[in-house]
Amino acid sequence: MIDFQHIEKYRENNRIEAKKALGGLPHSIWETYSAFANSFGGVILLGVEEYKDKSLHPVNLPDPEDMAEEFWRGMNNPQKVSVNILSRRNIAIHAVDGKRFLSIEVPRASRSDKPVYIDGNPMNGAYRRNGEGDYKCTRDEIAAMMRDAAVQTQDMSVLENMGTDVFHSGTVHAYRNQMKHCRPGHVWETLDDIGFLSKLGAVGIGADGMLHPTAAGLLMFGDVQEIVKAYPNYSLDYREELENDRKLSERILSSSGDWSGNVYDFYCLVYDRLTRNLDIPKQASASVHQALGEALANCLINADYYGREGILLIRRSDSILFSNPGSFRIDIETAKNGGISDPRNAALIQMFNMADIAARTGSGIPNIFRVWKKQGWAVPEIREDIAPERITLLLHMKSGGEALSPDKKSDMERIGKPKVHKAAVMDYLTENVTADASEISELLGICDVSTENLLAGMAAEGMIVAEDTAQHRIYKLKI
Repeated sequence: MIDFQHIEKYRENNRIEAKKALGGLPHSIWETYSAFANSFGGVILLGVEEYKDKSLHPVNLPDPEDMAEEFWRGMNNPQKVSVNILSRRNIAIHAVDGKRFLSIEVPRASRSDKPVYIDGNPMNGAYRRNGEGDYKCTRDEIAAMMRDAAVQTQDMSVLENMGTDVFHSGTVHAYRNQMKHCRPGHVWETLDDIGFLSKLGAVGIGADGMLHPTAAGLLMFGDVQEIVKAYPNYSLDYREELENDRKLSERILSSSGDWSGNVYDFYCLVYDRLTRNLDIPKQASASVHQALGEALANCLINADYYGREGILLIRRSDSILFSNPGSFRIDIETAKNGGISDPRNAALIQMFNMADIAARTGSGIPNIFRVWKKQGWAVPEIREDIAPERITLLLHMKSGGEALSPDKKSDMERIGKPKVHKAAVMDYLTENVTADASEISELLGICDVSTENLLAGMAAEGMIVAEDTAQHRIYKLKI
């Protein structure tokens, strides 16, 4: 990640933290370890100071071996840190011009290890990293990480305070008809509705021995008035802005009161509109329709329905945006490569699969990228934000060389209040210190206008800074 022999070319930023550490192992190192682990990873440098010009220089630790051992003992002390996600190879001693210093590379923690906290108290000892440095996690952030860490996904829980009257009968019957169409003669066909929902995992037995809806069953088939009792922030919002003046031409909102408001009916209503009147060759329609169905299902399956702001979809003539609360449970590059699936709502994905929706476990995102590449459209953009946690997928339906309308602010910049994103940009600026827009555009494979919108948004949010030189504008991570 860093060329340690040329440490002077780097700057402190949201992926690099430098500490002189001449007085011994700094206490703040534990806060930084927690912050990097709960965010996107980073490098801690011990025995390195920052000059007035912000450049980094080693100061020569008198005994880096002892400091490394002291740090390692702390890492294996459960009273100091909740979990050690490092191995010995993450800690290294370097020498530049005879001056020795330590580097500690902290990876992003897996969802089962989060929150990573210090001093035995997750509510007061969990940190994250943003453009301003380390900050204490809010209770909402901690609760979200704890939900994701559970072995049993959150949608499997039995809601014992509810009865089986929460289900919308029209949705159940529509789903059963769809399943009958795609799985004719299935052994569940002869069951009554409650028996069917029990087999599907939409109903479970509570501690009282009675039948109750599961969280997945409520989300998939419930009436919205019942859903919001369990999920106060629940919201499904689809918007069409197809006219030239960008006015809202159609909207589907879960709280509108003129339909059930549940996840399955939302999928059916929205899929029909996403695939309607697309300007694509007939021979490409099947693959594009399938990819859009996978994008929609992924958005619904991977949402944290306790999260803020709900699910938002926007269809425009040249793009479609999918945005849901929650973070990735695997890193973005792994998701793009496919083959590994770790859905937030495993019971929901099973329900979709039984209706032949989103059956391509672990391959949905790679398939979207393949289809878009085959069409010659710009590479799909994926963003993961924290505070609040949110995943956003933007599908451009224009070629990679076509500029988006310059008077339209990027949809990606309209969603949430991103603190950290574009790991590729951050990694590139960590490696190369500075870059111009054309380099970033080539790196991401997106058009110049989209790149400029992205960089402007990241600069406005304090993730990076822009500087004008005699030749052009350059960008670097915020110091």
